[in-house]
Amino acid sequence: MEDNLKQKATRYEAMFSRLSERGEGAFIPFVMLGDPSLDTSMEIMDTLIESGADALELGIPFSDAVADGPVIQKASFRALEAGVTPAHCFGLLRRIREKHPKLPLGLLIYANLILAKGIKAFYAEAAEAGADSILVADIPVGAAGPFIEAAKAAGVAPVFVVPPNADEATVREIARHGRGYSYFLGRSGVTGADREMQTPLPARFKALQEAGAAPAVVGFGISTPKHIRTALEAGAAGAIAGSATVAIIEKHIGNKAAMHEALAAFVKEMKAATR
Repeated sequence: MEDNLKQKATRYEAMFSRLSERGEGAFIPFVMLGDPSLDTSMEIMDTLIESGADALELGIPFSDAVADGPVIQKASFRALEAGVTPAHCFGLLRRIREKHPKLPLGLLIYANLILAKGIKAFYAEAAEAGADSILVADIPVGAAGPFIEAAKAAGVAPVFVVPPNADEATVREIARHGRGYSYFLGRSGVTGADREMQTPLPARFKALQEAGAAPAVVGFGISTPKHIRTALEAGAAGAIAGSATVAIIEKHIGNKAAMHEALAAFVKEMKAATR
């Protein structure tokens, strides 16, 4: 099982190695698959990649997204109202994987979506569709045994959330089981760009590194180039912008040309801050 995982995790390893050689951090935008429609969602992902995204973090629409703030919850509802299903999302994932074979693609989803299909079956299909990693937002590392087992069997990297106040035991468990990257919370609460990231302490990143954890990427509250520079200066390997990216989609739903222009400008600006 571990051999399968190591083979699939190499896209993240190659990305972080390449960026480290250049003296850059990773910029990873998050979007909801199928928002606001299947075709537009595919176009959005193309725009993000062409504008400089180092990887993508992708959601599957879910009606009870407890870790998400209103911006991402509304993205889920838009996709659900458009009739988007997990099967459609896997279809989009296959299409983006075919077009971008080297780009790391991660899913950030909820346990009920996995359980509805069956843990082993879900991870197997995610791997076949091209996913490199899965972060289950509502399952902490201490309760993730069956998910870790299924991830390793399928060759998908299990990613775990690192709370800002994670104790030593939690850090050790995340280092032991996590692969691909470690999702470091920039602040407590739910997702959203309305509340800024709290300045992370360098000691937190040092503790993860010393424990052998996968590279730390900061999420929650990332919405400006300054946030990215602050995270990288503290020792992060990159940053994820979710609500800030999705808010651009929501703002320009009635004008696709303006949407793509705004998304491209945002990604270019955020990526420039990683250099």
